[in-house]
Amino acid sequence: MKFKQVLFTVAISAVTALGVIWGYGKFMKTNNAYAGQEAGVVPSNYKYAGLLDGATPPTGAVDFTQPAAAALPAVVHIKTKTNAKQVTNNLPRSKSNSPFGDLFDDDIFNQFFGNGRGGVIPEQRASGSGVIVSEDGYIITNNHVVDKADELTVTLSNKKTYTAKVVGTDPSYDLAVIKIDATGLPFLLYGNSDDLKIGQWVLAIGYPLNLETTVTAGIVSAKARSLGLNKDRNGDAKSGVESFIQTDAAVNQGNSGGALVNTDGKLVGINSAIASPTGYYSGYSYAIPVNIAKKVVDDLIKFGTVQRGYLGVQFVPASDLSEDEKKRAGIPVTAEGIYAQEVPTDGAAYAAGIRKGDIIRKIDGIEVASGAEMQGQISRYKPGDKIPVTFARAGKENTVTVTLKNKAGNFDIVKADAAIDNLGAELASLDSKKAKDYGISGGVVVKKINDGAINDQTRMKDGFVILKVNGKAVKSVDELKTEIGSNKNITISGFYPGYDGEYEYPITLGDE
Repeated sequence: MKFKQVLFTVAISAVTALGVIWGYGKFMKTNNAYAGQEAGVVPSNYKYAGLLDGATPPTGAVDFTQPAAAALPAVVHIKTKTNAKQVTNNLPRSKSNSPFGDLFDDDIFNQFFGNGRGGVIPEQRASGSGVIVSEDGYIITNNHVVDKADELTVTLSNKKTYTAKVVGTDPSYDLAVIKIDATGLPFLLYGNSDDLKIGQWVLAIGYPLNLETTVTAGIVSAKARSLGLNKDRNGDAKSGVESFIQTDAAVNQGNSGGALVNTDGKLVGINSAIASPTGYYSGYSYAIPVNIAKKVVDDLIKFGTVQRGYLGVQFVPASDLSEDEKKRAGIPVTAEGIYAQEVPTDGAAYAAGIRKGDIIRKIDGIEVASGAEMQGQISRYKPGDKIPVTFARAGKENTVTVTLKNKAGNFDIVKADAAIDNLGAELASLDSKKAKDYGISGGVVVKKINDGAINDQTRMKDGFVILKVNGKAVKSVDELKTEIGSNKNITISGFYPGYDGEYEYPITLGDE
C-alpha cells in the first residue's frame, strides 16, 4: 500500500513539473512571438546579466545592476543627417529651357513662378536613441528622431557603427522602425506594460545630450497620460495616439527612442517626451507603452504601414461632463466611463448596437475612463479584429462584439502599395550608373504617367526623377512606398534630367 502511494506521489510530481514547463513555454511564445522576436529565444545580454536563467534576484536594497547590464547592449545611439535643401520651385534662367517649353514660354513660366532666387535650409545633424528588438537588426525609435533625415547612423554600445535604413514610420504614434545589416545582436525582450503599477521602479536608458549610454532610475508616477503632442502625417492632432507612461526617471534631449525597462530588464516603454519649461528634464518624462509599440512595429515590418482599427465613436470622458450636462444627457451623475456623443451609422460601434448616449465601460475586459485609456486599448487591434465592448444604457450593462473597421470604413488590410497605386504611374528605381551621372545617391524614375492622381492634379511629365516625398529622401520604389505610407497629402520633389532646378508637386490621395 505504501509503495503504491509513493508511486502515485512520484507520478503527480512528474505531471506537475511537465505542466509547469509547458506553461512557461506557452507564456514565452505568447509574450515574445511578436514584431521580429522569435518565441523562446533569450539573447546573451540577459544570460550574462544573470536574468531569466534561474538566478536568484538580489534581496534587500533595490539593485538595478542586473537590468541595466541586460539592457545596455541593446540600446543604440542614432545620429541623423539632413542634407541642405534649396527651398524653391523655380528654374534658374542661366541654363537650358524648361521641360515645359512646349506648354509655356520660358519668360512667362519664370515670371509666373519667380526668378529662381530661393532660400537654402542648411545641413542639419541631430541624434537620439533606439532599441534593438531582434537579433537581425530591427530597431525601434521615435518618428521624430528619424523624420526627414537623409542619412542614419547607428552606433552600438560596443562602438560598432552601421548605416541604417528606415523600414516604416507613423507620426500618429511617434514611432519608427529602422534596420541595420547585422546578425547575432543583443536585443530587449518585450515586457507587459499593462502590468506596470504606480510606484514601480523603472530604468530609462539612452544617449542624452550626446553623452555615452546613460541609465537613470525612477518610478511610474502615472499611466495613460495624454499631452496633445502627436499628430498624423497631415498634421491632424485628433488622429494622434497617446497613452503615455509617466515616470520621474531623468530623461533629456537625445533620450528619445530609448528604452524604459522594468527591474527584470524587459522593455516596457519607448521614451518619447519630457514636460519641461526649459527643454531639459524638470521632473517628468513620458514613454510609449510597449504593448502599443510592439503592435505598431509588427505592422510596419509586415505591411509597411500601421493597421489601425477604428471603433467609430465621437466621445468625451464622462468625468469631463458637469452634473447639469449629465442630467441633460440622461445619464447618472456618478457615471464613469466614456460618453458616446455621436455614433456614426457607418461605423463599427453602430453596427454592433452601440448608440449615442451610451457609456462605454470596458474594451476587451479592460476598464476605460479616459480617452487615452480607450485609445491605448483600441490601438492594439487592426481592422477586422473582433473585440468585446461593455457599455451602460439606462442603468444596465451590455457587452457586444465590435468588429473594428479601417479609416475608409471597411475591414481591408491597408497596404503601402495601395497609396502608391493611386499615383497612377509606372515607377522604377533609378539605375545606379545614371544616379552617379546625375550626381545623386538614388531616386525613382516616373517612366510613364497613366490615369491617377499625378495625371489629374499635376503637370508632371514622363522621365521625372523623384528625390523626396514630404522632404524625406527616397532612393528606391520601396522607400517611396514607405514614405507615402498612409499619407493623404504628399509633396513629391525632384528634377528633370538635362534641366536645372527642383520641382515640387503637391498631391492629395484618397483614404483608400
